[in-house]
Amino acid sequence: MAQARVLLLLSGLWEPVGFARSVCGLLGLGPGPGPWRVYCGLERGRLLLSDRSFSGATAQLPLQRSRFCPFWALEQRPPGAAGPKQPPDRGVDLGVAVILQSRDQTVLLTRRASSMHTAPNLWVPPGGHVELDEELLDGGLRELWEETGLQLPQGQYSWFPLGLWESAYPPMLNQGHPRYHHIILYILVTSQETEQQLQERIQPNREEVSAYAWLKPNVLAAVAASEDGPDMTEPLLQYLPPFVQVMELQGDVAQSLDLPVSTLLRTSLNTRESEERVSMGTKFALGLWLQNLKRKELSTSGRGMKVS
Repeated sequence: MAQARVLLLLSGLWEPVGFARSVCGLLGLGPGPGPWRVYCGLERGRLLLSDRSFSGATAQLPLQRSRFCPFWALEQRPPGAAGPKQPPDRGVDLGVAVILQSRDQTVLLTRRASSMHTAPNLWVPPGGHVELDEELLDGGLRELWEETGLQLPQGQYSWFPLGLWESAYPPMLNQGHPRYHHIILYILVTSQETEQQLQERIQPNREEVSAYAWLKPNVLAAVAASEDGPDMTEPLLQYLPPFVQVMELQGDVAQSLDLPVSTLLRTSLNTRESEERVSMGTKFALGLWLQNLKRKELSTSGRGMKVS
């Protein structure tokens, strides 16, 4: 398979993944959605994955897929059943997405333009494909700049990988056979700048972004908790403001508007293919971000305690 971007360690050999195969299934991770801890080699332009440690592994990260992953569903069909018709040399693509945290502990999400061929109107962090021979962090920062105009000054941010998501589009078989298959690496980039400082420099690319928002931990916690949970929306709303402020691009200007929080809590099970909502992978990544935030808060409070 030419220029394979995702490789799995299977039977002692590194092998590329065919487009229609479930990555989680090939790794033998089980029938559920996960998450599972996998060993990763974060190399230039490609990703190495294994269910066990290997020489050159640089991280151990959670890997998850949706409960109704179409690639897993296709592999459960009887032999000979029709599946997606793809070139035999097509593999799984590699993507990177940036959870950008300001010094105020707000996170930037963007709404994909309605004209996008894949996942229109989805709320996601900035991200996209990793180029050949591109470091994964560099790919994430490039996509951040291309989509939002934000360039982070050297020495004024830190980063680390959060987790991996096996992504399909469309996300469910009842919306058609999948046309895209990615492993998305979510990375947390923590800026030393405030939300206001970052906001002053943001210049979204209107071809890709139709709106953006800086969201606080309480809202993001509700968004993360709504993952694959259609019955959780109403109880969550009791503890949240009814609206959040977003900036919507209208012509040559960005205008502030109030977006119902309930829009961000919609799930794939309850929406049409192109209806506005937060992507499943984003909810997974936000859950990981919140765990990291809590660990930091506990660590900070622990350092501040005095023992008598």
